[in-house]
Amino acid sequence: MTMSIEFTKYQGLGNDFVLIDNRHQTEPILTPQQAKKLCHRNFGIGADGVIFVLPGTADTDYTMRIFNSDGSEPEMCGNGIRCFMQFVDELEGDNARNTYRVHTLAGVMTPQRLADGRVKVDMGEPRLLAAEIPTLLVPEGEKVIDRALEVAGQTWSVTCVSMGNPHCITFVENAEAVALAEIGPQFECHSAFPKRTNVEFIEVVRPNTVKMRVWERGAGATLACGTGACASVVAGVLTQRCDRMTTVELPGGQLDIEWSPSDGRVYMTGPAERVFSGRVG
Repeated sequence: MTMSIEFTKYQGLGNDFVLIDNRHQTEPILTPQQAKKLCHRNFGIGADGVIFVLPGTADTDYTMRIFNSDGSEPEMCGNGIRCFMQFVDELEGDNARNTYRVHTLAGVMTPQRLADGRVKVDMGEPRLLAAEIPTLLVPEGEKVIDRALEVAGQTWSVTCVSMGNPHCITFVENAEAVALAEIGPQFECHSAFPKRTNVEFIEVVRPNTVKMRVWERGAGATLACGTGACASVVAGVLTQRCDRMTTVELPGGQLDIEWSPSDGRVYMTGPAERVFSGRVG
């Protein structure tokens, strides 16, 4: 990397990101390959992804772009947008607001800072049709709810949801017992998912509380996944396992998820914390 880059590192439930002020131009100042190097935990800063704060569009305040630790670009990141909100507050200083409209590849998101310091995000409506996810498990106009999927020599019952990015959710008796590093990549790269997929293994503790382990597309095993928590609660409601307001317990902490019956939108509430700032290059 020939140029010197200022950055701030944030984490949301242990899902950690390098945040870069990119407001001076409309494209990320780093290539996916450069971002991949920054994310390396031995030779770089170490992160699950690099997030860029870019100028907004005509009807938004900012644009969020993210490169995963493998250099791929996801449509959206739930923990990432909470970190994005806190970083924008830092950039804005005295002009910081309680809410922003943020353009993402998954549509417009509206994070809101709550009085307790947590960030609540309107994640939009879940997309349930096979073509929207996308998945080839069923015809494109159908939903994937408790459908059989062969992975690693085993038949799994899966439900698929898009929160602007693809998720494959399976409910298990014991989430800790899942061999995540072995099975996760086989789900992610399964031929049923033409754009790969995020994978969530969900253990229902009670209707309003679940435990979740996640294998993220492009990042592997992470301590938390915001869009995955949202998708998992939607899947839990669809399969009559969860309440519409459910706490998702992740290795890095917990998120409160609501799939609102009134407007059909999913709301995610959780923390985002500044770790440190620095300069690289």
